[in-house]
Amino acid sequence: MRFTLRQLQVFVAVAQQESVSRAAGLLALSQSAASTSITELERQSSCQLFDRAGKRLSLNALGRQLLPQAVALLDQAKEIEDLLNGKSGFGSLAVGATLTIGNYLATLLIGSFMQQHPESQVKLHVQNTAHIVHQVAHYEIDLGLIEGDCSHPDIEVQTWVEDELVVFCAPQHPLAQRGQATMEELTHEAWILREQGSGTRLTFDQAMRHHRSALNIRLELEHTEAIKRAVESGLGIGCISRLALRDAFRRGSLVPVETPDLDLARQFYFIWHKQKYQTSAMREFLELCRTFTAGVQRSDEIVLPNIA
Repeated sequence: MRFTLRQLQVFVAVAQQESVSRAAGLLALSQSAASTSITELERQSSCQLFDRAGKRLSLNALGRQLLPQAVALLDQAKEIEDLLNGKSGFGSLAVGATLTIGNYLATLLIGSFMQQHPESQVKLHVQNTAHIVHQVAHYEIDLGLIEGDCSHPDIEVQTWVEDELVVFCAPQHPLAQRGQATMEELTHEAWILREQGSGTRLTFDQAMRHHRSALNIRLELEHTEAIKRAVESGLGIGCISRLALRDAFRRGSLVPVETPDLDLARQFYFIWHKQKYQTSAMREFLELCRTFTAGVQRSDEIVLPNIA
């Protein structure tokens, strides 16, 4: 049996998109060419790889077995192509990062990586933890940098650096004068929080698990900066990473509220698919991340440029 790399490209794209038309658009092919490619691959192998329900295609058991091997083969083929074209092997890299990491760390790391490897092509996807885990599990990105727990059976998880959430308020808020709050006081406040599915919200909910029913959640927002602005405007109190707040604390536009009764510590993690071939770009980027945080106990101790 002979199959082509193009057939595998189409197979992977259809598996990820669950649609021939969307896969064709992704690969700049006509729909008929993409459909023919899948048909030929199945005919040559005498095996069906997809279950079909109308226009939707989903991998069957054999297709799910083939997917990680096809992705690995395409990754290795790309490295060979880059090498033969005189490149150093750091061709492309797709990184997913959750909001805090994406806004405050990932862009700096990717900038440093591209300075060291100017020939590389890097894509950064900033989403919440649940979305990044989904992308890694479906081979849509090479690796993820997340701030929430991941228990997906197909995903490798490695700790990176410690992080801590902190409750905060506006300078004019009554809690700002004391700088500390009891659990009872917290249950009487209006809260501005991240959305469900984010690692930040997961850590907060876990810390407040015995008191969640008593909380007054006024707003749920998807962006850290929006939460900071809402709290600064006096709409309520918030709870996000210290890393995202240290410049605001330094300026005095927001004030930390210590909460001795709450455990708000967490970890930042690296994640990648267990069956994914680790390209040289992936290995180099992971090493760069580890070097960047070497000797640091917690994320807000990392030396960063001032953030407005």
